[in-house]
Amino acid sequence: MKINGEHYRTIWVNETDAKVIQIIDQRYLPHKFVIEDLKSVDEVVTSIKDMHVRGAGLIGATAGYGMYLAALEAAKEPSFDGYLSRTSEKLLASRPTAVNLSWAVEKQLATIKQGVTVEDKIALGFKTAQHIADSDANCCQKIGQHGLEVIEAINQKKRGGTVNILTHCNAGWLAFVDYGSALSPIYAAFDAGIDIHVWVDETRPRNQGASLTAWELGQHQVPHTIIADNVGGHLMQHGMVDMVIVGSDRTTYTGDVANKIGTYLKALAAKDNSVPFYAALPSSTIDWEMEDGIKEIPIEERSAEEVKYISGFHEGEIKKVLLAPEKSKAMNFGFDITPARLVTNIITERGICNANKTSILEMFPEKKTDG
Repeated sequence: MKINGEHYRTIWVNETDAKVIQIIDQRYLPHKFVIEDLKSVDEVVTSIKDMHVRGAGLIGATAGYGMYLAALEAAKEPSFDGYLSRTSEKLLASRPTAVNLSWAVEKQLATIKQGVTVEDKIALGFKTAQHIADSDANCCQKIGQHGLEVIEAINQKKRGGTVNILTHCNAGWLAFVDYGSALSPIYAAFDAGIDIHVWVDETRPRNQGASLTAWELGQHQVPHTIIADNVGGHLMQHGMVDMVIVGSDRTTYTGDVANKIGTYLKALAAKDNSVPFYAALPSSTIDWEMEDGIKEIPIEERSAEEVKYISGFHEGEIKKVLLAPEKSKAMNFGFDITPARLVTNIITERGICNANKTSILEMFPEKKTDG
């Protein structure tokens, strides 16, 4: 995707120093565009935990590069494998809900282990990190093409009229290495000349919709309107939403979708108003071991400060403002689970399937087991 006309990914290797990983520090968007250098595993852990980077695919890619940096550090330690194992645990603990993180770390551990010498292990770590990032971007581009078919069908049904799409949180290119998941079909439709408009949930408490989704849609010149989180149901009741599309941080192989808190409420409203509800996600986001999302998917609980305070741009600076009574308690769950029964379809890099075990495994037959 492009920022002020220049192409960027969300994470990349420094052109002049391959030991430095660079990211777009999303804490400053949409007010400031800041590039941050990551030079150690600890800095990578902080970037994930404190949401300098966020979004399922980008978390996975960042963890992949983190393991490469871990291999560089391990070369200076008495036990290469021991150090790599300890640092992998740090990465795994940084954000518990997104399955892409553990997927990337485990992929790196298995691959690096194949190296004979320390130099081999480092080279394998670098190659795998690059592959994880490239694969994420490629999958998201394919999701866009499959999702485009859904938007085209709605557009034809409306005889070329505007397709109004509601999304929640940010599942655009900022949440992945490039293209995005939920926003990838929107970009593909816009580029194909389809008349579209996006309703952008503000997505409290961190406002990733208002700050990130609106910013990147604006960069791509896609028509959009920011709404308060509670407006979605009203819009659906009055026929102002043609489809809902969201991303996912973890999806069970039975079709339960974990996404930013508030997604479940949008799915309920969509069901009540016969509005199709889609989850767009690369297969790296599917958990092939978890069956019951509500019971099994770990839900991250973040600092209450994110609920009680809000950040904004004032007089040239980003400032934090207290919204609630200082002594009041607050609770901050990061995600909720949308049961498969509320999901119309899942859009993956291989195509569109129903949100159930049979359909998902037909799309990914290599994941079938005798049991």
